[in-house]
Amino acid sequence: QNFDVVTNGKQIRYNGRFAEEGTNVNFIEKINDELIVRTYERGVEDETFSCGTGVTAAAIAAFYKTHITFKDIKIQTLGGDLAVKFENLHAEKYTKIALIGPALFVFKGVF
Repeated sequence: QNFDVVTNGKQIRYNGRFAEEGTNVNFIEKINDELIVRTYERGVEDETFSCGTGVTAAAIAAFYKTHITFKDIKIQTLGGDLAVKFENLHAEKYTKIALIGPALFVFKGVF
C-alpha cells in the first residue's frame, strides 16, 4: 500500500529503453492465488485505476513465471476486481485470452 507508483513508474516510463514512445508500467504483487496490479500510465503521467492490457499481461506473466497453476487468475486493481482466463497450449503460446470484469459507462462527450 505504501509503494510509490508515480515515482517508480516515472523512472521506468522515461528510462532510455522506452524513451522514444514511453510505456505503461504495471507493478504486480502476488498474494496467495491473487494478483494486485497498480498502473502508471503514459499520457496520463500518473497512476490510473487499471490497464486492461497490463492486467492481462500480468496474469500471463504470473502464470509463466510463478507457481500459479490455474488459468483463471483473479486480479485486484484500484478500479475493481477483474479476472483473466486463457488457454496455454505450450511454453509460450496462449489462446482464448479473456479479461473479465464489469464495464460501466462513465463519460459522454460531444465535440
